[in-house]
Amino acid sequence: MESGAGKHWTEEEVKALLSVWSEKTIRKQLQGTLRNKGIFIYIAKRLQELGVCRDWKQCRAKYKNLKYEYRTVKYAHNSGDVTKSMKFFHDLDAILRSEPVTQLAAEENGRCSAAEAQLNASPTAGTAQ
Repeated sequence: MESGAGKHWTEEEVKALLSVWSEKTIRKQLQGTLRNKGIFIYIAKRLQELGVCRDWKQCRAKYKNLKYEYRTVKYAHNSGDVTKSMKFFHDLDAILRSEPVTQLAAEENGRCSAAEAQLNASPTAGTAQ
């Protein structure tokens, strides 16, 4: 199978990426991680097990594009423009809604640190040992 930056993702490939992305451990690792090459290498291996031949760079690019498109549509909906849509919006909404937005929480309450916001968003974060 030919792979390259210009090769379009099929619907099945995107669904496979979303299924891996939706796993709690993957979401936790991607949340707030700046150097995430290792995570995307793992995601690419998982996709390969599902029959999707993509390298880690393609997975990261698709992840970033889906996230950007989701946020664009979400912002439009929140602004009253319901004409914008995207194919996997509801799937992405379910995945991204479960990620706490620490930056926003810190802005809403000046005394709330990012660590506190993360603890408040995840009730089991302090008990996992």
